[in-house]
Order: sequence, then structure tokens, then C-alpha cells
Amino acid sequence: MAGMSTADLTNPIFTDETAAREYLEAQRWPDHVSCPHCGSVEGITKMQGKSHRPGLYLCGACRGNFSVTVGTVYERSHIPLHKWLLATHLMASSKKGISAHQLHRVLGITYKSAWFMAHRIREGMKPATPEPMGGAGKNVEVDETDIGKKADVPKRRGHQHKHTVVTLVERGGVARSFHVDKASAKQIGPNLAKHIRPETTLQTDEARLYIQLGKEFAEHHSVNHVSDEWVRGTAHRASTACSSAA
Repeated sequence: MAGMSTADLTNPIFTDETAAREYLEAQRWPDHVSCPHCGSVEGITKMQGKSHRPGLYLCGACRGNFSVTVGTVYERSHIPLHKWLLATHLMASSKKGISAHQLHRVLGITYKSAWFMAHRIREGMKPATPEPMGGAGKNVEVDETDIGKKADVPKRRGHQHKHTVVTLVERGGVARSFHVDKASAKQIGPNLAKHIRPETTLQTDEARLYIQLGKEFAEHHSVNHVSDEWVRGTAHRASTACSSAA
């Protein structure tokens, strides 16, 4: 939260619903209330009847009702707003991150609700148009792993019943992960082209799918895990990509 420190956990916005709503209104509408449906700033009326929930507004232009949470990650949630603000503050200020289990304990809510909150908040933290990773003189490690179980595929030996996740890690920079149906050049290639600058040095393992994909970048280095090789020159163990982003 803007201007907050970890010493502010007793701030009323983290314990009182009215204080939380007023704080968010001040952050979103510092000058005047605007309708999130049509953008109008004219004819906005605060609904103060006994039958209206606190913080409800009516737009005179489009006749739509709204509150400060409309269009945010907090919209349409039965979890109190002050707990949303505390969860957001904890996730944004925790140096090593915070798990859903930790949120569940701190906020006094179910694990399912904490997981839902964490997922929404992380989605809200993503940049709308993320910049490509890497660049001249920079390295991006790529690796894939299989996790979980596909709902429509019977469990069997091997990994066909699992979900494939590919992770990109820029050394000294950001990490990104995405789901693919299959670990193939056809599936992974478009994601590499979208997220990694072509002047980047690509670091992977020995998987054959990266042979052709590596030609789209300035350099391509790989290590052979099958031969128990994890480092060769600037080529590092590519599987650290997935563990680093976990």
C-alpha cells in the first residue's frame, strides 16, 4: 500500500471496514468520484438510504450503480474489504512473498478464501502489457516441468496426465511461467517469441525442441542433463528456472 510500512499493521484500514473503504476511495478518486461504467464525473450521487449498502453510488449519466471496488480485484467478493487491503499490503511488502497458508492464518479466513485472494492479487500485480525479457548481453533460462493432474486424463505412468508449465527466468531479473498443452516447439515457440527479445542469449537443457527455437535468438547455450552436466561455461542448469519461479 502506498506510503505504508510493516509497522502499520494496526492501522484502522486493516481492521475497520469503513476506514478501509474510505482509504480506497481516497486512493482511487483523489479529486472527484468517477463512474467506472461510463467514465462520467457529472451527476454522481452517493446512495445513503437505509436499504443501500455503505459506499454505493449512482451515476446520473448511465444510471448504473457502483462502489469503489468495481473494476478492481476486490469486486464481487464477500470477504471484508479491510482483509483484502491487509492481504494486499502483506503480499506487496513481504520480501520473500507470502503463501496462501500464511494469509489463511493471519487473516482468520479459510485456506480456500486465502488462495482465491492471493491468486487475484497476483493477477492484479501483473503489468497490462509486460515488456519482453532479456536483451543484448542478457541471459534467459528456459525450462519446463510437469505438475498436477489433468481432470480429463486418467492417471498413468509417465507425464501425459500432468499439466506442462514452462518457466522463463532472466538472470538477475524477472521470471514468468505459462501453461502449454504439450512440451513441443510448436507450443513453446510462440511464447518465447512473445516474451524474450531476439538479441538475448537463450539457456536451456538438451531437449531437441530448443534446437530450432534457439536459432531465433542471438545465442543458444545448453547443458546435457542426461550426461549429468549442469554447468558448461555460461550455460547453467536450466532446470533452476522452474524452481526459481516456484
